[in-house]
Amino acid sequence: MKAFRNGITQILNVLAGISFLAMVILTCWQVLTRYVFQNPSTWSEELVSYLFAWMSLLGASLVTCERGHMNIPIVVEQFSKPVQKGLNCLGELIAFLFSAAILVFGGVQITALAMGQMTSSLGVPIGIFYVVLPLCGILNMIYTVLNMIDIIQDQTEKEAA
Repeated sequence: MKAFRNGITQILNVLAGISFLAMVILTCWQVLTRYVFQNPSTWSEELVSYLFAWMSLLGASLVTCERGHMNIPIVVEQFSKPVQKGLNCLGELIAFLFSAAILVFGGVQITALAMGQMTSSLGVPIGIFYVVLPLCGILNMIYTVLNMIDIIQDQTEKEAA
């Protein structure tokens, strides 16, 4: 189970890193074309905005992996260990349901709708850039299930690392 989680996490780290590197390169290209060549590159600006969305959503999945999403530990810590486990599992269940409903279901719907629309500068279907929504939703769902298994087996983040 740990190998599976680590494998997905490594892939996400690489994808988020590539996104960030591409954004830096494209932004430098845009500055160069605008101020040095006096002919701004429109496609690079558009691509950077889409890459930013991808990087943000991939990063959110990484946060889900680490159980770094919103919680109020000072409240949970007031209860006994079994109740803490239950509340932590409830938090993961809520994150799972959000991912299933909003990111996967809603993401599939918006991706399908946007496939008929083209980007202004790149000339590719906008839906291609929306594919990250259901993808990250599925990743979040996998991570929340793995997190619930860890909570039930009483593993902390330090033990899992």
